[in-house]
Amino acid sequence: MKGQWKGNCQYTTYTMNRVSCLLAALWIASGSPGFAQSSEVAVESPKPPPVIGHVLAPFHLEKRRVAPATLSNSPRLESLVRAGNLYLSVQDVIALVLENNLDIAVQRYSPFLAREVLRRTEGGGFLRQVDTPIAAGPTSVSTAGVSVNANGLAGGAGLGSGGGIVSQIGPVPPNLDPGLYFGVFAGHTTTPLTNQLLNETAALTNDYHQFVFQYSQQFITGTSAQLTFFDYHSLENSPANLFNPSITGYLDLQIAQNLLQGFNIGVNNRDIRIAKNNMKVSHLQLKLQAATTVSAALNLYWDLVSFIDAVRIKEQALATSQKLFEDDQKMVKIGSLPAVEVTRAAAQVSVSKEDLLIAQTNVQQQEIVLKNALSRNAMANAWLDDAHIVPLNRIEIPKTDEIRPLPDLISEAMANRVEIDQSKVNIDSQKIAIRGSRNGLLPVLQAFLEFTNNGLSGPVNPTLCSTCGIPDPYFIGGTGNALAQVFRRDFPNYSAGVSLTIPFRNRAAQADYVTDQLQLRQAELRLQRAANQVTVDVKTALIGLQQARARYETAVDTRKLGEQSLKDEQNRFQHGVSSVTLVIQAQRDLAIDQDAEVQAMANYTHAKIAFDMAMGRTLDVNHISMQEAVTGRVARESVVPESLPDEKRQELPK
Repeated sequence: MKGQWKGNCQYTTYTMNRVSCLLAALWIASGSPGFAQSSEVAVESPKPPPVIGHVLAPFHLEKRRVAPATLSNSPRLESLVRAGNLYLSVQDVIALVLENNLDIAVQRYSPFLAREVLRRTEGGGFLRQVDTPIAAGPTSVSTAGVSVNANGLAGGAGLGSGGGIVSQIGPVPPNLDPGLYFGVFAGHTTTPLTNQLLNETAALTNDYHQFVFQYSQQFITGTSAQLTFFDYHSLENSPANLFNPSITGYLDLQIAQNLLQGFNIGVNNRDIRIAKNNMKVSHLQLKLQAATTVSAALNLYWDLVSFIDAVRIKEQALATSQKLFEDDQKMVKIGSLPAVEVTRAAAQVSVSKEDLLIAQTNVQQQEIVLKNALSRNAMANAWLDDAHIVPLNRIEIPKTDEIRPLPDLISEAMANRVEIDQSKVNIDSQKIAIRGSRNGLLPVLQAFLEFTNNGLSGPVNPTLCSTCGIPDPYFIGGTGNALAQVFRRDFPNYSAGVSLTIPFRNRAAQADYVTDQLQLRQAELRLQRAANQVTVDVKTALIGLQQARARYETAVDTRKLGEQSLKDEQNRFQHGVSSVTLVIQAQRDLAIDQDAEVQAMANYTHAKIAFDMAMGRTLDVNHISMQEAVTGRVARESVVPESLPDEKRQELPK
């Protein structure tokens, strides 16, 4: 970086191979005093109740809330405005993109979405599709004149999300969140009887109430357990019952274990592992979105700089044409020049005005596109709409490019490119999914055990008939006696067994298994395709960078020759050797040469930015940390220099 003085104002110029020095400060840890940073995306948990909060915590009764979306701009944007001008340096553009750009803000939710899907699978739920496609980013306006589509929006176009795997084939994963069931029931029944011998009544009535408690739990090993407690109180009008009311109850434990299908931890936790891989993919998506958007914003900035230079060139061309027109008028008056030459000079003035109009229109439209890329609510801020962007940096082409051998560049790109990492992660997820579909080919073999403890109690029936027998004193009592019998295991039941289900042909599972294998082969081919594309990108970007430099150097030489040609033609004209037509042609040629030089400089910036994208180092060369991309907070402060360039708004000529 070095200072370049123009008039009494200092411009800061940057060579393109030093763009990595634009961000002077890296991310400062969130715990550092004065620089505490928090992400704009937050999932908040309400405070638990003061007394019973710890009791209710295992039941997760709290309703977590997602913080509202941030629709306002960061204070940095308004702090860069002075006297109706928005002064932007390259580092300010990068910081504003990270803080305010909506494409990055939308993608910033992806890791949080992936984390909630992981939370869902940890409880036994299925995977959900939460991929967010990559937005291509804004593009510059047309240089040919008024651009009717220069809205700077991505248009909803995605570059292909490259998202994680979402599949639910094979054995159903166990529900890892335990379940608790309570039931209390009460009722009254009246049953008319055709035979009174058993109950000694024509209509049997029953007033009852029962209580059921059940706890169920499934485990990652394919084991399931269920514990049930049942308590039943019955009051009947029959004198044949020994106890009235009678109290019955039992405690039942059931355990089941899959022995073939679903008998594998790697099969039962496959959704959890895939969800973790999808979290990696979501972070890679955010990294790619940040690099894509930053590159697009830098292209917008450097194009605006070149458009402003083009306006300056067109103003100079118009001033030259106007001076030639006025000089021709004077020469016609004294009779040293035919009147037709004045007409030719006037036509050139008109052409120069039209060229200036197009150049100024490009600047105005480019400012709109850049403002939209750097803000969240550009339409709601009248001051931003009225502000004129004044770039603080100028394009300066380095003397040489530090280019390493092509094999080294390709190796670096393979290690850095997000697309390669995404493909590798997706292949790993596909292999995990195949393990589940392969296990689904097995029969369902399940072993089970059941233990039940029973209890009976109650007071002696006051209307007991004399022929119904004598109650056993062991059962006389209340609920406590029945519970004691249950927990003493006085009346136990035992059962065990094995069940086997064999589906004939099993075409669905076979098709799923083959489908997953085919998709794995597709994923492997996509990885190879991505690797090939990275190689192509690096080669074409390198050629583009070399071509851009050669074009710039040629444009500089051509512009110098054009300046000399115009100067020679003007001298010849002053000595009566040349004509107005030749002078006008030399002016046009010089304007074209100057435009070509400015465009060549802009093309070089595009080529350098594209080369960094092809190498996968856009964030590194611009000193952007993933912490800044995730949180949307840049710790470095933006400072407007004391000496500001005197830039005026480009008004359209009337």
